Amino acid sequence: MENNSILDKIKKPSDIKNLSEKELESLAAEIREKLIVTVSKTGGHLASNLGVVELTIALHRVFNSPYDKIVWDVGHQVYVHKLLTGRADRFDTIRQDGGLSGFPSPDESEHDTFFSGHSSTSVSAAYGIAQANKLKGDKHYAIAVIGDGAFTGGMVYEALNNAGRERSRLIVILNDNNMSISKNVGSFAKHLAVIKARPSYFRMKAKTEQMINKIPLVGVKLANCIFNAKTRLKKLFYKSSTMFEDLGFRYMGPIDGHNIPVLIDALEGAKSANYPILLHIKTVKGKGYNFAELEPSVFHGISQFDIDTGEFHSAGGSFSEEFGKLMCGFAEKDKRVCAVTAAMSLGTGLSEFEKNYKERFFDVGIAEEHAVTFCSGLAKGGMLPVFAVYSAFLQRGYDQIIHDAALQNLKVVFAIDRAGFVTGDGETHHGIFDVPFLNTIPGVIVFSPTTYSEMRNAFVRALYHTPAVAAVRMFKGKEPCLPDDFTPSLGEFDVYGEECSDIALVTYGRLFAAAAEAKNILQNKGINIKVVKLNMIKPIPLEAVSSASACSRIFFFEEGEKSGGCGEIFNMMLTENNYKGKFILKAIDDCFVRHATAEILLKKFGFDAESMCDFIAGEIENE
Repeated sequence: MENNSILDKIKKPSDIKNLSEKELESLAAEIREKLIVTVSKTGGHLASNLGVVELTIALHRVFNSPYDKIVWDVGHQVYVHKLLTGRADRFDTIRQDGGLSGFPSPDESEHDTFFSGHSSTSVSAAYGIAQANKLKGDKHYAIAVIGDGAFTGGMVYEALNNAGRERSRLIVILNDNNMSISKNVGSFAKHLAVIKARPSYFRMKAKTEQMINKIPLVGVKLANCIFNAKTRLKKLFYKSSTMFEDLGFRYMGPIDGHNIPVLIDALEGAKSANYPILLHIKTVKGKGYNFAELEPSVFHGISQFDIDTGEFHSAGGSFSEEFGKLMCGFAEKDKRVCAVTAAMSLGTGLSEFEKNYKERFFDVGIAEEHAVTFCSGLAKGGMLPVFAVYSAFLQRGYDQIIHDAALQNLKVVFAIDRAGFVTGDGETHHGIFDVPFLNTIPGVIVFSPTTYSEMRNAFVRALYHTPAVAAVRMFKGKEPCLPDDFTPSLGEFDVYGEECSDIALVTYGRLFAAAAEAKNILQNKGINIKVVKLNMIKPIPLEAVSSASACSRIFFFEEGEKSGGCGEIFNMMLTENNYKGKFILKAIDDCFVRHATAEILLKKFGFDAESMCDFIAGEIENE
């Protein structure tokens, strides 16, 4: 049977170059169907990828990857790019263990230029590539594809300010799917934008500039005067932002980001220019799937769903949701309580807070550094700010935590979401570094609850019973099932098992559930063991160290980086107290963790109950 699928015939980007306009439209339709069907089964980022189908096709039609380098900001919209660069036959493995990454991965393909999972970095990276090309005499292009949301992050402006100073083969594509960067100046202005995007316009413009520049004595000055005069006229007539041109870029747009022929013309026009270009395109996030178009934020990063109804398969209930309810309760009783988020109100459970306490809800955009210092200012003014942030994104505010919060002993509370392994998103999104870097900052107190009740207690303590900066770490998902005979004390630590046991298993957070199960399995095998559960992990309670040091063997399991983690500090405290027994630490040892489900990763790193049992029993047998 003849295969009429165009997508199946695309084995490399150059296969797109000879397709007709009608075939390109058919290809776009096939890609949308592939995205919807696949992500409904695997979960992932849907709306953002549906919005860049035509743009990605046009990019690969005009440029020559991997020689021309495409840098995707954030990178979660790279699914279409993967389909067009020889990975369509493996696309159903995306975000799965051993499968394709949901983000650009240079280890996976030469067409993935730059690892990216955090926002606002693409212009800096692409500018660096463009400058490297210039230094080597390489005539290829560097293209940054950046969404309008990323323009809430300050790093973009630093890069634009730097990149616009000199000529280079740098093209920045602003994918505007929500926020209006500049005023709508009417249909005539849009028509002019399309005309100005054509290659012929740039060829004519380049020849004119060359002629003017060759005029003896006054050529260069005259060219600059013409450019400045043109800029002033645009401001006079359009009264719209020319920020990009003020920074040295030649601005093109806005143009329809779902019109492939217009996009191809615009990209060819951008190639014809011999200076940095900013191409502004307008797209619809979730394009082609009604549920995603209506609720693009909901269909941004998603779990498995039903295509016909748009309903998600995952059951409700999570630490994020419970945190959101808790914050509303705090805000109702205390008018000082403020919630701050960096474009993550939905993901961190703050939607209800946003509705009910608008005057005390602050979404600062993708600007974690600013968020931390802003919270410090709120605290200085007598408020009680809680910054809800994913662990992986808090990394960006490390300097501000030190300099603007901790150094000044200000009451800023960090609600750290997605602590530990995170399903699907991989290296850039696992929350495994916050404990080591928070451990380096004086005066910071960190809580790591296992249950909702422990989380509520931790936030009460963080807000009202700690002197300055405090953090509460929450893993993604529901609270785990714990043994019926375990009763949490809601203190700084708990001991599960006989205090007189000769073996101690020490852990915190999510791993306690596995540790408790492992303890009961080993006990049934005649191995007497107790679990020391740390509820406050910075500072580590001295009494917890004393409880563990009564045992001849201590096993510490930690779902985080070994270097600088709690396990290393626990061991140091044991040494300082002249502990003579054996201490064994099992943590993530000096590596970045690839994508898979959290369950698979917990088993892979030896953090599930069965692996804990095998590890402890094996160590005992080898003695």
